[in-house]
Amino acid sequence: MVAVLALAAGVVLGVLVEPTVPIWLLPYLPIAVVAALDAVFGGVRARLDGIFDDRQFVVSFISNVLVAALIVYLGDQLGVGSLLSIGVVVVFGVRIFGNLAAIRRHLFRA
Repeated sequence: MVAVLALAAGVVLGVLVEPTVPIWLLPYLPIAVVAALDAVFGGVRARLDGIFDDRQFVVSFISNVLVAALIVYLGDQLGVGSLLSIGVVVVFGVRIFGNLAAIRRHLFRA
């Protein structure tokens, strides 16, 4: 219940404050969102499987975002940032859809 209230408070605060993203952070934001979504769907899957661990979720969430941002940063330094960004999105996208399939199978037994 606390997590739902915190999520609602964060959404309301974001709508009211309307934060701006610095220009230098723009290439990393979509990648960080996709990496965070992977951790969230992985957490939901683990919860439904009965193996959820909050510490593991937090570490997964933070490490996914940091590793994805590091890969995009290294790609920018090498001059292939957009190619590595696509690769990161594909990898996390596959993981997200895999977790969604497992959640669907668990919820609908199909």
